[in-house]
Amino acid sequence: MSTAPYRRRVGSVRPSHLMFTSGVGSLVDLPNFAVLVRGLDDWDHNSAYGWEKIAEPRLLEAVRRLPGNRKVAELRPAPWMEGLDADPNGPASRVGVPTTPFPAWFRCTVCNELAALDSQVFAFENVTARRPHEARFVHASCKNRKQLAVAARFVLACAAGHLDEFPYVHFVHRGGGCPKAGHPRLRMDDRGGNIGANVELACVNCGERRNLREAMGKRGEENLPRCRGRHPHLRTFDPGGCTESPKVLVLGASNQWFSQTLSALAVPATGASELQTKVEKHWDILSKITGGALMLGFAREHVPQLREFTAWSDDELSAMIEKVRAAKERGAETEDDGYADLRTPEWEAFTAPRAPEPGPDFALRRDPAGVPPALQGVFADVVQVERLREVRALTGFTRLDAPDPDDPDLVKPVPLSRGDSTWVPASEVRGEGIFLRVPEDLLRAWEERVAGSEALALHIGSYRTFRENRYSNRISGGFDPMRHWPGARYIALHTLSHLLIRTIALDCGYNSASLSERVYAGTEEDSRSGILVYTAVPDAEGTLGGLVSQAEPERLVGLVRRALNEATRCSSDPLCAERLPQPRADFLHGAACHVCLFVSETTCERGNRFLDRRFVVPIGGPGLALYPELP
Repeated sequence: MSTAPYRRRVGSVRPSHLMFTSGVGSLVDLPNFAVLVRGLDDWDHNSAYGWEKIAEPRLLEAVRRLPGNRKVAELRPAPWMEGLDADPNGPASRVGVPTTPFPAWFRCTVCNELAALDSQVFAFENVTARRPHEARFVHASCKNRKQLAVAARFVLACAAGHLDEFPYVHFVHRGGGCPKAGHPRLRMDDRGGNIGANVELACVNCGERRNLREAMGKRGEENLPRCRGRHPHLRTFDPGGCTESPKVLVLGASNQWFSQTLSALAVPATGASELQTKVEKHWDILSKITGGALMLGFAREHVPQLREFTAWSDDELSAMIEKVRAAKERGAETEDDGYADLRTPEWEAFTAPRAPEPGPDFALRRDPAGVPPALQGVFADVVQVERLREVRALTGFTRLDAPDPDDPDLVKPVPLSRGDSTWVPASEVRGEGIFLRVPEDLLRAWEERVAGSEALALHIGSYRTFRENRYSNRISGGFDPMRHWPGARYIALHTLSHLLIRTIALDCGYNSASLSERVYAGTEEDSRSGILVYTAVPDAEGTLGGLVSQAEPERLVGLVRRALNEATRCSSDPLCAERLPQPRADFLHGAACHVCLFVSETTCERGNRFLDRRFVVPIGGPGLALYPELP
């Protein structure tokens, strides 16, 4: 970003932020300007010695199934090197995620001059090694002293994922150029106001003026040029390849970037031998060994990872390698569209009659006495997850429209690199959790009770409206809005999960934003009825035992009773309790609000949708409640 004597480092983010908030193609709002995270072609792992790729075969296979990722062979962490705190000028200061200033149009905070960085009007300063947040651009010739320059806060984006600078010169001169200068000087007067933008642009050379309000809304489509098909993170243009109309976004708008991610828990294979589980774990190495048992002896001596197979002979290991290879080839031939099924192996691991052997990434424990007597009508199984590892991968991103969590084809993602990448960014977190399984007969009886209810019919109708409003004009060849309806069972389990998360956060010592959920609701053919509440943070806080301890019998009984009883009332009642989705509305929740059920966006797997207290506890009557009689 700069040349000597200025430093290149302008900030830092956590690895998880590169998955959900500040990934490839996103705008990161720094104190004095904004930067755009560049594509994978510019990421350099060669200078970051000591890094290791992240191993998670199930997730890697799922990533490969998505369009544009067929050649992905590795999950890599962000390039990073230790030693920055000890020596801020050392080698570690030159390793990191590459960025570029964007938008590249800046405004002087004193004289309001508006210019692009390549005009040389503004200069970059970043002189303090230990304070990268003080990096800034200045207007050196403003009133005989340096004045702070800030990014002009408007950009253009389209639904195809393109991002571009706002065309200030084109806009001020109403589609033409300045008659008095080839490179006119502009000024931006931001007047504030409470009705949209009130920003006036003026050309110093010819005196032409125009308010940015004329670029907003429907009339803005007539006043703005067509999309240039620009991907600034890839440094590419495709002027003739985009037919979408650009929209004006304010810097920092939440819809400028939505990540498309996949995540998987590192669970051992169930129903398989210990040997098969280890072969799956090291498949990226074993898949390259050919020649059968004859080559394995040589490989054992030179590949440290193969020391885990000392208990098996070369013939046994060779046979298992061929078995796994054949299974993967069959899977590749029969794979269908959509996201891969990452939840089934997790469900099987949590519900196996005999818990898998504990390992460094996964360990379960059940109370020998089973479910506490006071909760035997509430849960069929309680499992303490003492150790778990979650791996997350960024596979693409979208703008304006968020990717659909069930169908990867509804909103076309933007690629992370110019060509077919052989790797994608990933991060891993370790933690602990509680797995709870609701009795299947209880859920089936409840589903029969609510099947014909008005409340469920309104939820189904709102889901149809929501999908039609978002996607019906983007899908060619027909559109089935109910294709991915999660079902009434999911609403009940999801609501129960949120009730428990809010109550657990008060007792276990973890911030509620440090907790995550996975709901295993399944389908009519493959019924599931589980909830996993777990920590998902990249440091040691997530493994201190505070969450697992909540599953101890004496604590769990009190926690569940408190969660269910407090759900019967909300300080927003009766407004909250009486809320139901309406036919013309497309919000996907009923009796739920920030007071009683909503949690942070990082905690909920569905963005606080599909929630309704009336489907879990009796509100106004016991007919719709999963638990008409509270424990």
